[in-house]
Amino acid sequence: MDNIILIGMPGSGKSTVGVLLAKTLGYGFLDTDLTIQQREGALLQEILDQRGLEPFLDAEEAAICSVECTGTVIAPGGSAVCREGAIGHLKELGTVVYLRVSLEALEGRLNNMSTRGIALSPGQTLADVYNYRSPLYEKYADLTVDADGQTLEETVAAVLRALIARRDGE
Repeated sequence: MDNIILIGMPGSGKSTVGVLLAKTLGYGFLDTDLTIQQREGALLQEILDQRGLEPFLDAEEAAICSVECTGTVIAPGGSAVCREGAIGHLKELGTVVYLRVSLEALEGRLNNMSTRGIALSPGQTLADVYNYRSPLYEKYADLTVDADGQTLEETVAAVLRALIARRDGE
């Protein structure tokens, strides 16, 4: 296993599971939201508020396409699948694992939609974003792990099982 890329909706656990997975494997960890903020000199929400959705997605794609690493768990923003250049680069870097979480669970987890830096158009709801992105996550994932109703440790274990099964050709 080289790099492992965790994709999914905001609130699906990509960053938290990613850190635990990296510790378990002895890998590095990279949150591409931080890469965007460093490159742009602004918080995600500031970029969205000041520039709008499309320029944000462009900045995200550029930041993701700048990533070159090995032996790393990568947690991109949930909108990484919205630009083919971004998700295409991530797929070149390693195995893409979709952390699938139901809309209902996400609604319970996300209570800071307006300040979290979530890429959505004015008037868009979490349900709108979920319905748009879910098919993209399914399309680009090499593996899908259901992360509903599990502890972080259970999700990490499920990701490891899926990666081992894929490696062993099951």
